[in-house]
Amino acid sequence: MSYAKPPVLQGTAKSDYENYVRTDELLSLQKGPDEWEHRDELLFAVVHQSSELWLKLATSEVIETIAQLKGNNLREAHRLLSRAVLCILQTHSALDMLEKMSPWDYQQVRRALGHGSGFDSPGFNGLRKAVPQLGKEFHRLLGEEKLSLLDLFLNDRKYEDLYQLAEWLLELDERIGLWRQRHFKVVERSIGMKVQGTQGTPVEILAKLNFFSFFPELWDIRTEITNYALSEE
Repeated sequence: MSYAKPPVLQGTAKSDYENYVRTDELLSLQKGPDEWEHRDELLFAVVHQSSELWLKLATSEVIETIAQLKGNNLREAHRLLSRAVLCILQTHSALDMLEKMSPWDYQQVRRALGHGSGFDSPGFNGLRKAVPQLGKEFHRLLGEEKLSLLDLFLNDRKYEDLYQLAEWLLELDERIGLWRQRHFKVVERSIGMKVQGTQGTPVEILAKLNFFSFFPELWDIRTEITNYALSEE
């Protein structure tokens, strides 16, 4: 006996789940076995396609966070940033799958990639463009309270919502940075060092990006607090 209700959503699939998620289209986006250079093309495509979706969602959450900050809705901004952070964490775990390809198997997959490169990721590039706006709104809010960053961190309980915003920004920055580092190690494990990527870019360029931060002032304030504490002794 079937308890399934007939679909009511627009579409040709046999269930509303398939119509809403558009599974026919989604699952047709990967090459089939007859098209593969190597069977791990499916693994490679699924990892990158799913990561693009998580990065798209992360960017959407960041953009909405910016809108909430413009309206001074800090609690809602915290919630949205927590979701953006979780999106980035999903991309971390996806990278683990790439290490399940041997270096030689990856070389077979690589033949099918053309000049495709992670530098061209729409998801990450969208996120990279959106995140700096968070810093601008944070500093606007800081200015409205007539606070320096040190003042905020020394009076974190008094300005709890603004302090928590600073911590969520740092969390997002850290998770993106850890994703960059993880990605670099996956690349190194797959193709080594002192070689070029699919666009002819030296792998060492990725290593340099590991030191990039969207909010360096939120890292530097830790040193400033330590020095301040030592001066008070």
